[in-house]
Amino acid sequence: MTPLEVALFVFILITAVLTALFRDVLAAIVIFAAYSLGLAVVYTFYRAPDVGLTEAAIGAGVTTVFLLLTIAKTTRPPTDELFEPINWPAVAVCGLFALVVGSTLTAFPAVGDPNSPILTNPEVTGYYLENAYDETGAKNAVTSVLAAYRGFDTFGEAVVVFAAGIASLLVLGREVFTA
Repeated sequence: MTPLEVALFVFILITAVLTALFRDVLAAIVIFAAYSLGLAVVYTFYRAPDVGLTEAAIGAGVTTVFLLLTIAKTTRPPTDELFEPINWPAVAVCGLFALVVGSTLTAFPAVGDPNSPILTNPEVTGYYLENAYDETGAKNAVTSVLAAYRGFDTFGEAVVVFAAGIASLLVLGREVFTA
């Protein structure tokens, strides 16, 4: 790992922990937005700019706006404490989960590794690159894979995002709740 990768992962870890520990909802939302932007940078660093842009737009942009609108429409309880008390059993479960997931990281090929599965299976990659333009009429191979070859999957994702948007509009259209 390069120093930049280590710095990005440390930043993401710190912002994730702070998001969970801050008692002030506004501070937690702002830190969560920084967490999402950190993830977007990591995705872009690992040559997945489409995922990075989606994370930046949805995670840091839309989600942050919805959360800010939600706290604007509700009352905030006053508190003198800055952080939530730590739930140690939850920390143990999350730590165990992180260890299990972390133990699989060595199975992933390095970025640009010539022995990665996508490069050692040229039939699939070659098929998409050779036939994507003719079979789909798209001007971009990635667009053709997402819109045509994975059309049902992409349509399902679009339905989920649409449903979440409608649900958010319904929730935000309600009256302000008072305590």
